[in-house]
Amino acid sequence: MQIGIVGLGRMGANIGRRLMARGHDVVAYDREPKAVAAATAAGAAAASGLADMVAKLTPPRAVWVMLPAGKITEDTIAALGGLLAPGDVVIDGGNTFYKDDIRRAAALKEKGIVYVDCGTSGGVWGFERGYCMMIGGEKAAVDRLDPIFAALAPGAGEIDRTPGRDGRDPRVENGYMHAGPAGAGHFVKMVHNGIEYGLMQAYAEGFDILRGKSSPGLPEAERFDIDLADVAEVWRRGSVVASWLLDLTAIALAKSPQLAEFEGSVDDSGEGRWTVNAAVEEAVAAPVITAALFARFRSRIEHSFGEKMLSAMRNEFGGHVESRATDGKK
Repeated sequence: MQIGIVGLGRMGANIGRRLMARGHDVVAYDREPKAVAAATAAGAAAASGLADMVAKLTPPRAVWVMLPAGKITEDTIAALGGLLAPGDVVIDGGNTFYKDDIRRAAALKEKGIVYVDCGTSGGVWGFERGYCMMIGGEKAAVDRLDPIFAALAPGAGEIDRTPGRDGRDPRVENGYMHAGPAGAGHFVKMVHNGIEYGLMQAYAEGFDILRGKSSPGLPEAERFDIDLADVAEVWRRGSVVASWLLDLTAIALAKSPQLAEFEGSVDDSGEGRWTVNAAVEEAVAAPVITAALFARFRSRIEHSFGEKMLSAMRNEFGGHVESRATDGKK
């Protein structure tokens, strides 16, 4: 299939590369000329702007927007709404707030343009591993775009099949799902990221406790100098707490056991806040996710080793570069 991609950052560029590696044609646009040049070097057709991209796509067109949530995505989708034709599709693959998806889908529908929201997980590893996708939008449009989603998805791999899934949607076992109407995809991804906050916080606190066991404030006989990199590695192999986040933790600790280059001021990109707000709206208790979000707020005031661990995990899975310590003593 042919698809336009707007936004060639860490994920957008790799999405394009993965699609091209699997035989799809990409028309690429970014405000940064160097990003467009890199995409064309990988085989994409260059677009000088949104209008040029639309002109280079064959109807019915599909344009994947991979930009940060907020004004830039809002403005880009509004501009595409004035350029595309009935039957064309806009896919928002970023981390958009799901209520914005519902509003945009309704506005584009008046013009005959279909809006698809695609919660996309995979970070900087997606080109190699594939992307787990949670998709919202009209079924006909999602089905038409299936070759795109199938090419981006990780596939079943070596994960054992879950018993009792016979007769269910086979796409799910390949790492992507049609979650429901517009907004449903990003809603599922929002909760996914809220859970991620909680998982990361649990790992961070656990490794902070392990590290603290060598504290001089403890009785000498009760002090243990535990190798955190080895703990992460052994837990990866057969433990009930094994996960990809733990894999990334092991990588970070193997590279830098003391995480001295991280300050421990941990950012949040919005999804945790939205998840907590949704829990409030639904009157659902979410103490772990809420506490994990508040811990990130507190990390910007004072920093612990656990918060350095959070920064290290964010750097490993998403290439998020947060404040770095300058003297290695924090």
